[in-house]
Amino acid sequence: MTKKIIILSGFIILKFVLQYILLSPEYDLQRDEYLHLDQANHLAWGYLSVPPVTSWFSYLIFLLGNSVFWIKFFPALFGVLTLIIVWKTIETLKGNLYALILGACCVVFSCLLRINMLYQPNSLDILCWTAFYYVVIQYIITKEKKWFYIGAIVFAFGFLNKYNILFLLIGLLPALLLSDQRKILAEKKLYFALALGLILILPNLLWQYNNQFPIVHHMKELAETQLVNVDRIGFLKEQLLFFIGSFLVILSGLYALLFYKPFREFKFFFTTIIFSLLVFLYFKAKAYYAIGLYPIYIAFGAVFLSEILKTGWKRYLQPVFILIPLLLFIPMYNLAFPNKSPEYIFQHPEKYKKLGMLRWEDGKDHALPQDFADMLGWQELARKTDSAYATLPNPEKTLVLCDNYGQAGAINYYTKKGIKAVSFNADYVNWFDLNVNYKNLIRIKEFEEKSNELHETSPYFQTSVIAGEITNQYAREYKTTIFVFTDAKININTRIQKEIKEEKNYSK
Repeated sequence: MTKKIIILSGFIILKFVLQYILLSPEYDLQRDEYLHLDQANHLAWGYLSVPPVTSWFSYLIFLLGNSVFWIKFFPALFGVLTLIIVWKTIETLKGNLYALILGACCVVFSCLLRINMLYQPNSLDILCWTAFYYVVIQYIITKEKKWFYIGAIVFAFGFLNKYNILFLLIGLLPALLLSDQRKILAEKKLYFALALGLILILPNLLWQYNNQFPIVHHMKELAETQLVNVDRIGFLKEQLLFFIGSFLVILSGLYALLFYKPFREFKFFFTTIIFSLLVFLYFKAKAYYAIGLYPIYIAFGAVFLSEILKTGWKRYLQPVFILIPLLLFIPMYNLAFPNKSPEYIFQHPEKYKKLGMLRWEDGKDHALPQDFADMLGWQELARKTDSAYATLPNPEKTLVLCDNYGQAGAINYYTKKGIKAVSFNADYVNWFDLNVNYKNLIRIKEFEEKSNELHETSPYFQTSVIAGEITNQYAREYKTTIFVFTDAKININTRIQKEIKEEKNYSK
């Protein structure tokens, strides 16, 4: 085993270990994770929330036992593969051992630790961006046409994971057209590769077509409810924070792309990042959408620095560039991860607020960072729903109807009673089982000051009662209430069909 392999293996082990120890057991899974896991029970070529790849991994997790270990393993694995691709890129660019170690430190001790903490499409999205750029570099160096087809497969897989990868092409194509590498676009096999990529994503495109392109509605809703609160200046500030420990390395990479002769063939990568960031700014994208841009620039910067720090007094700066991401990881460790109790964060909000971490998608500051608040209260909800379900005379004829996908997904993940909770929110609108003649209703309702669910719904049932609520004050679902209605006076199934139809018409 060579020295390089031993060092790389050490970084891989470190990355996996960190991903598991940075999570406090006080926290549950995050609301999005429950939805993604539930997709394993409804395999399809598309969903209202995400493309299909996440469901494939969810099904694999299900086969492996659906434990938290495996749920956290796959985003950690995608982070490790990102690390490996950056390592291989540095080798391809003729980087020495110092460049490899520097690049690995910059990737490991970065915002990827937080991204790879959650089972969401983002980890795989970043991996696909990095892999695609690696393919481009390999083609420019080798001129081997096989890289066109590998690139098509990588892009198609990335597209089937998260549509965000379209921004990669939007930034890359104009950069290519303005560079000497525009000759790539005249290669015949490039278009065969494009055809292959189109074939691979076609099932998802057909699903979108057959379902009246829900992605359009999803993006419109996102723009109206979340992106409207995005501050463009804040977007740029967050770009600096994502890889703050490797900022000088990335900056060195950008400089090298303009002035370092061995990188002259890759000069278009400089304009690629400019075009990509401008497009993200124009659409007021969330800051983390752009994270996939940066790992490849770490590779450029690490190789460049390894050359200019070789001799003379400059060689004494080599450990400095490695220590920076390590030292800056310390405050990151104390703030960016759910490894502090909710009570501690509530009592020490100053640093969190200063970094904007308490600002949620609604544009307001709250007690905890939104991701952390989204990881509380779910087991309590499932336990109390199970208890309410167990008291019913005909539980198999009970509809468990939730306000949002997090509630439904969490109940379905933790339930001991085999409950299949649903919602008119997100993908759950397509997952109602209308073969059951429902007689009872368990209604999971978000807390609203003016809401009077008991008064409004009880006339349609023989009995009604409040069975419980979430009592964790730090949870985003705090005061979410469980209502139980039994012996319906109306046809519940007819009401469901009407609501589903109205929801789908609204989506159109």
